Amino acid sequence: MSRAEMDALGWDSCDIIIVTGDAYVDHPSFGMAVIGRMLEAQGFRVGIIAQPDWHSKDPFMALGEPNLFFGVAAGNMDSMINRYTADRKMRSDDAYTPGNVGGKRPDRASLVYSQRCKEAYPDVPIILGGIEASLRRIAHFDYWQEKVRRSILMDAAADLLLYGNAERAVVEIAHRIASGEPVANITDVRGTAFIRRDTPAGWMEIDSSRVDQPGKIDRIINPYINTTELSECEVEKRNVQWFEYEDPRSKRPDEHKLTFHPRARLDRDLTVIRLPSFEKVSKDKVLYAHANRVLHLETNPGNARALVQKHGTQDIWINPPPIPLTTPEMDFVFGLPYARQPHPAYGGERIPAYEMIRFSVNIMRGCFGGCTFCSITEHEGRIIQNRSKESIIREVEDIRDKVPGFTGVISDLGGPTANMYRLACKDPKVEASCRKPSCVYPGVCQNLNTDHSALKELYREARALPGVKKVLISSGLRYDLAVLDPEYVKELVTHHVGGYLKIAPEHTEDAPLSKMMKPGIGAYDEFKRLFEKYTKEAGKEQYLIPYFIAAHPGTSDEDMLNLALWLKKNGFRADQVQAFYPSPMASATTMYHTDKNPLHKVTYKSEKVETAKSPEQRKLHKAFLRWHDPKNWPLLRKAMAEMGRQELIGDGENQLIPHYKAGEEQLVYEAHRRKNKGGEHQKRVGKPNTGKPVQAAASKPNAGKPQGGKILTQHTGLPPKARADFGGKPKPTSKPKQRGDR
Repeated sequence: MSRAEMDALGWDSCDIIIVTGDAYVDHPSFGMAVIGRMLEAQGFRVGIIAQPDWHSKDPFMALGEPNLFFGVAAGNMDSMINRYTADRKMRSDDAYTPGNVGGKRPDRASLVYSQRCKEAYPDVPIILGGIEASLRRIAHFDYWQEKVRRSILMDAAADLLLYGNAERAVVEIAHRIASGEPVANITDVRGTAFIRRDTPAGWMEIDSSRVDQPGKIDRIINPYINTTELSECEVEKRNVQWFEYEDPRSKRPDEHKLTFHPRARLDRDLTVIRLPSFEKVSKDKVLYAHANRVLHLETNPGNARALVQKHGTQDIWINPPPIPLTTPEMDFVFGLPYARQPHPAYGGERIPAYEMIRFSVNIMRGCFGGCTFCSITEHEGRIIQNRSKESIIREVEDIRDKVPGFTGVISDLGGPTANMYRLACKDPKVEASCRKPSCVYPGVCQNLNTDHSALKELYREARALPGVKKVLISSGLRYDLAVLDPEYVKELVTHHVGGYLKIAPEHTEDAPLSKMMKPGIGAYDEFKRLFEKYTKEAGKEQYLIPYFIAAHPGTSDEDMLNLALWLKKNGFRADQVQAFYPSPMASATTMYHTDKNPLHKVTYKSEKVETAKSPEQRKLHKAFLRWHDPKNWPLLRKAMAEMGRQELIGDGENQLIPHYKAGEEQLVYEAHRRKNKGGEHQKRVGKPNTGKPVQAAASKPNAGKPQGGKILTQHTGLPPKARADFGGKPKPTSKPKQRGDR
């Protein structure tokens, strides 16, 4: 990270310099650390420029000119998502920055960093990578500008783009550049995108640049003919004989009829699909939705074809996705000599993203859930890449023995999804040819192996290690898979839940769930039944915390009202709510932008998706999730009256919010927060401006409480301490071991 370190190592220059928008944390959860260690293992000298001041080129020259290339990444998050909320408000913090300070990276960091690298050393190749590059590799809808932007490769003027987890690709490219091959000639590496002007010889191009093909052309009828008069109709029929004219030469005996044979099967390795151009998708929303659908159909490494999209006079060429890493390769990547700590230059300053994963272990990559609002699939793929049990256990032991501050608790054994470890298609041939966007929607595929035995064995061995007191599971759980293996649910609930377990049904209504590709609420109910059963058998006090999304495409006001009623009936008060965030390239973002559903064939007459786009409607949908907050009651009353649902306004048990009462404006609902000092948990409901506690639901003492009498909070999953205004006695509750964020 500095010239002083280079001098200590005896380096006169770096072979490769990685520029990143995150603080440098040498941990396998941080992309720049993984790529840096991989290249180091190949013998390259790697420098890291982390969170440089982008206002001039000078910080980009701190390590000198790299011998091979600059590797540029915005960080572990898309820089726009990192800097702005779903309401487009700038965040004041940044979890990937020392001290949680915001503003240490620019908007569209990949573009800015690339520009500064080019200013610093114009002749050095620039290779883009990371999730920002992955999600913006083709023309994409940009939520912050409300328009379709060009491929990031065009705007960054970079030489090559790597998408996905690109260990294999970056190693091959580094060796080829080191051997003297021009970067412009490297066009055959999977998982890369580049700019070219023509289709090379020997390739077959499939035109998928439009959605509607011309049909039969009907002859124009004479507008002056009265078709009720039969005689005139007969005249018209005689006049159309020329339309049925047949060339007499076609009947010559010496002529041979031309016969067309079915097209020969194309070689996938030499086939490219042409998407609608940037100019077309930026003006035609239907063509945008079509292009997004084609891209998602070409994501299986076993059968994906190359894609090409014209931008002006040039083409963006996207090679098929990378072949998933094998278990030995995954073990190699995670077995590299990571320090597992932030760089010493930060002086021990707290980096929240590191604190979150400090004592966690990533056991796999990828997700075959296919949730339309999620970007994991576009980046890591649908095929699960697993580490061996031995590799995972070694990492747990390294944490125990080497990481300062370890208290015996592993905070997570997981990944993108907690319980997809070792789950895969039963038949590799079927897996290689499958084009389904999800293995678990609309139901679990019959070809999917759902046996959690390997995961249960891993859990048992990890928690039996000396010095390990507890192993928690904090990654999101796919509960529709878990219920197929009740023994796994029992193992999880009995040993690996720290007071609460978060899962994400996302909604209760079929309309939005079908657009999310999520299971119905019945799967949640079944998991809840098993969770409570095994919790009771274990003699523990543990709670399920469901997460929900507001304003997702396909969600109506009525759907959000029904969700709010479900929340009240089940006694949930959401302290933190998540509004749909249109990330680049996600299928749900396409629904948001185009009002079309790319999960099905897209035409100009295909299904229209209802979407909450206006700030007012998005605010209303969030208000339904926080039905218990007095400041939302005026908005909800107005909306429910307009919906004709006034019967749900009142003090009854089956009504959502109370009638207006004098002094209501004074009520302030304060979220339940975990105290940093002493670990004390409190439930704060309805405080007037005077500071004296009052009841938020200002009608009945038990209004809004479930029949069981406990109100769970989304933030902790634990019932609140009983207070005098609830008429109960204080009841001790177990404390969660950690805080989980969405």
